Amino acid sequence: MAFAVHNSLTRTKEPFRSLEPGVVRMYNCGPTVYSRPHVGNYRAFLFADTLRRWLEYSGFRVEQVMNITDVGHLTDDADDGEDKLEKQARKEKLDPWAISRKIAAQFFADLDALGVRKAKVYPKASEHIPEMLEIIDGLIAKGHAYVVGGDVYFDVKSFPRYGRLSGNRVEDLAAGARIAVREEKHNPEDFALWKSDPAHVMKWATRFGPNGFPGWHIECSAMARKHLGDRIDIHTGGEDNIFPHHECEIAQSEGFTGVPFATYWMHAKFLQVDGGKMSKSLGNVYSLDDVQAKGFSARALRFALIRGHYRQPLNFTWDIMRESTSALEGLDDMVVRLRRALHGEGASPSADDGLESFADVKAEFEAAMDDDLNTPRALAALFKLRTHVLEGRLGISAAAVALQFVERRANSVLGCIQTEAATIDAEIETLIEQRQAARKAKDFKESDRIRDELLARGIVLEDGQSGVTWKRK
Repeated sequence: MAFAVHNSLTRTKEPFRSLEPGVVRMYNCGPTVYSRPHVGNYRAFLFADTLRRWLEYSGFRVEQVMNITDVGHLTDDADDGEDKLEKQARKEKLDPWAISRKIAAQFFADLDALGVRKAKVYPKASEHIPEMLEIIDGLIAKGHAYVVGGDVYFDVKSFPRYGRLSGNRVEDLAAGARIAVREEKHNPEDFALWKSDPAHVMKWATRFGPNGFPGWHIECSAMARKHLGDRIDIHTGGEDNIFPHHECEIAQSEGFTGVPFATYWMHAKFLQVDGGKMSKSLGNVYSLDDVQAKGFSARALRFALIRGHYRQPLNFTWDIMRESTSALEGLDDMVVRLRRALHGEGASPSADDGLESFADVKAEFEAAMDDDLNTPRALAALFKLRTHVLEGRLGISAAAVALQFVERRANSVLGCIQTEAATIDAEIETLIEQRQAARKAKDFKESDRIRDELLARGIVLEDGQSGVTWKRK
């Protein structure tokens, strides 16, 4: 089965074909670095990472770009309100450039902790002003944009396809609905490419005036073109980016280049928290630090955020984090048991038993991921494999290929299973031997003490008919 994705632009599931054989050019909307990214943001970023990982699993070389918005993103997502960075800078009594550097550093640290593969480049909007001005000048020359004072607006009526992505028709857009109403606009729906404001701290002198800064939408068009070219294969983001941000990107980019911008548009659903929206007033806007303060690992959060299909609602609760941690421990345990099966421990007496069952599991995993990144089905295939392992259905040969698949292939996509060979040093081995001796001598107090000490070191012992086995917590 070939990889198929749901294209937001056509509202259908389509076979994926890249513009250049073997290469995928992908642009992912990244963070606006005015405040620490939260778990909702990371659902979209981890979706992009999973997509990139599956494309690489499938043999593609992925040219991935994720932007850093450090200027021009206004509080109402359109043409009015304050710049989010400048508002936060005033609140913290810091320079907005200092805010952007601090939050960007936190963002990159979070990506590392969550096991996100590094993009080809993380361009900053503030470092691509010339590229934005080139597109703006071209849009003016082609009749798609006009100047009013020190502001430049895109004329949406000059682009008949405006609204195709979101389903909004220009004639139906109510003035003031996520579009700022300004008398100087030709149409209420027109959006800003460049703004002028003497009070704005982050500003550039151009032919439009000395106090200008870019509109949010033009930034991504310029950065995508700079680093990936006029045409790209995939553009991703959260569902809230569809309108107006991505709709405006299409109009700008295609109005300037005259060619289709992105072939496939893919959008992740919002993350719910406790069954509802995240809200600072409710105190449920959680960062990675908040998650770790509750005792959960970054990889458990990664598992929790990729376990659902990206186009379906996903809920986040502390109970779900506990369930995710337990499920992930089950996959970790499967890896440990597969290693042991290589030495005959817990394996089927027949060395070749289970090869056919494993082949079915592998096929189910790959078919699920090929079906628009259906991670729930892919995970179900891995837990089916775990059942085979627990029931001793795999022989040594099947265990060997299964272990290689889980560690080198499946986890190259999921990025959260603990695959390192579990080792214990001589001191811990000695403690286990001492505990066994204490049990044999019926000194259960000493036996329990040693067990608790090992548990404190992250070693869990399991007593069975064949003896004691261990795993890392």
